[in-house]
Order: sequence, then structure tokens, then C-alpha cells
Amino acid sequence: MKKSAWRASWQRLRLQGAPVLVVLLAVLLLWYGGAWVMNAQGAIERVLPSDQPWSWRDLLGATLSMERPVLPAPHQVAADLWASLTGWPIDSPRNLLFHVAVTGESTLWGFVMGTALGLLLAVAIVHSRTLDRALLPWIVASQTVPVLAIAPIVLVILGSLGFSGVAPKAVIAMYLCFFPVTVALVQGLRSPQRIETEMLYTYAASRWQALWLLRLPAALPYLFPALRVGIAAGLVGAMVAELPTGAQAGLGARLLTGSYYGNTVQIWSALVMSALLGLALTAAVAGVERLVLRHRSQG
Repeated sequence: MKKSAWRASWQRLRLQGAPVLVVLLAVLLLWYGGAWVMNAQGAIERVLPSDQPWSWRDLLGATLSMERPVLPAPHQVAADLWASLTGWPIDSPRNLLFHVAVTGESTLWGFVMGTALGLLLAVAIVHSRTLDRALLPWIVASQTVPVLAIAPIVLVILGSLGFSGVAPKAVIAMYLCFFPVTVALVQGLRSPQRIETEMLYTYAASRWQALWLLRLPAALPYLFPALRVGIAAGLVGAMVAELPTGAQAGLGARLLTGSYYGNTVQIWSALVMSALLGLALTAAVAGVERLVLRHRSQG
């Protein structure tokens, strides 16, 4: 029995993992091809000898090993990541985990505040037609303003009020988080059928009891996909907020210093690390979703 269950699990993992591996291989091949094409001119001008003949193999090797390439090759980014993670203490600014912790803290605070704000707005919109007509258009319009334009304004205002460090970056992350949560919760809170709400009211349930016992449980399948989108958007907001301040810590600051010094390998290492952080955060939310929905189905 155990052997057949293990075999079934392995078969399921293989079927799910095969498409991921195929896509990964395709991305790596395209990446290497792009690095060869985009770095070729620089390799001819700065690396390969001008007074001696060279072959396409020499050109390929030069394009994939340049010190400051236009597009670093995957193995160069992997080597820089490994050197950063293993060659320096975790509390060193040269270690990418140090910057991950700084950006992750701002992202999580913004995610918590954005989720709370989205919940409050959604409850207010669902229970009031006036607020529905007054708030929802402005909530949608708020997302048409680029975050790059909002970030410096928010940072200046909060800085004048004495807020610095994590707080301004968390507010920018909240700005991007609350919108998907609000829209999804409004839809989820309105998802129960009219007969279900009327049945609760026949038992003299108040609006808050109907919200807690009916509307919020019905909104959970709508909420968690929005939370995954929201935490990814919050990560983008936290990184963008680090750019106009000239911050010394955070993945956004790492991108900024890499662009200052023309270190494209460092830039791509920070980008890959931010992608891994985004995957970890969304996976954590997905794990909470599975636990909550499983507990709800068992209950």
C-alpha cells in the first residue's frame, strides 16, 4: 500500500514537474542566445584581439565571460549569487540575504496594512450603497497613477512628519496591495445568494453576524488569490520606494548601486533574488490558503 502510494506521488510529481523543467530549459537557452547576441559587439571591440584572427568559438566564449556585459549569462548571475551568499556574513551589505531581509520587512508590513485597508473598504462598500458609489471609482482611479510618481511624494510627506526607515516603504507597498484585496473582497462578500442572507435574517442575525458567519467564509476563495497578487505587488512597491531615497539597504538599493557603477551582473543578481523572494512570499500565502480552506472544509 505504501509502495503504491509512493509510486503515485512520484508519478504526480513527475507529471507536474516536467512542464516546469521544459520551460526552464527554454528560458535558459533563450537567455544564453540573448547574451551571445547582445554582448557580441562589445566582445569584438573590447575583448577579442584586433590584430589576430578569431573563430566563432572565441566570440562565444568572450560574450559569455565579459566582466561588464550588456546581458550577463545565467552562469555569471549564478556565480555572483553564490559569492554573495557564501562569501560574506549575513549582516554584511554585500550579502544579498541582508537586502532580502530589509525589503521583505517593508513588504510584509505593507501587505498587512494593505490587507487590513482592503478589508475595511470592502466591508464599507458592501454595506453602504453611498460608499459603493463614492469610494469604488476612486479606488480604481488610484491605480492609474504610476507608483514611480507616487513614491517620491509619499516619502517627502512622511519624512516631513518624522517617519523614516520602514514606514514610508511599507506605505508604498500598501498602496499596491490594497487594490486587489479590496476588489476581490467586494466580489466575495457579495457572492452569497439572496436566499442565504434572508435565512440568516429570519433568525434575527445582525449585519455583523451575517458578515462573520456567511459573507466572510464565502469570500475566502476570492480573498486568497488576491492576497497572492497583493503580496507580489507589495514587493514591487517596496523595491520602488527604495529607489528615490538613495537607500543603502534593500534589493531596490542593490539595483540602484549596480546601475550607478554599471555592474550589470549585480543588477541581475538582485533581480533574480527579488524573483525568488516573490516566489517564497506567494508560496507562503498559498500554504496558508491550503490550511484555512482545508480547515473550513473539515469544519
